[in-house]
Amino acid sequence: MPADERSGAQLEPIGDRVVFENESIRVWRLSVPPAGIKRMHRHDLPYLIVPVSGGRAEITTIDGAVRTHEDRPGVVIWQDAGETHQFRNLTSTPYENVLVELKQHRPTG
Repeated sequence: MPADERSGAQLEPIGDRVVFENESIRVWRLSVPPAGIKRMHRHDLPYLIVPVSGGRAEITTIDGAVRTHEDRPGVVIWQDAGETHQFRNLTSTPYENVLVELKQHRPTG
């Protein structure tokens, strides 16, 4: 497992498994059990999250900042690259999503 350069924390993969990959994208599946945690991981690429199950979640960054959010099934969420965080499922049901990393992203603007 790689380590975070600043904190030395061991980092886990972004998801459970890669289900598709080519030169442009990498697609992960992620499942977090009820009240479970996806340990620290780093997002080096911009990405989209497509919640399959939805639910309330807590994100804690490597710097200790905490935020909560509610994911709704099928509602796509855009995230910029660069954050290292862990994900906590705050619900009593499994949380599942599909995460799409963009390898050849060109920012607009």
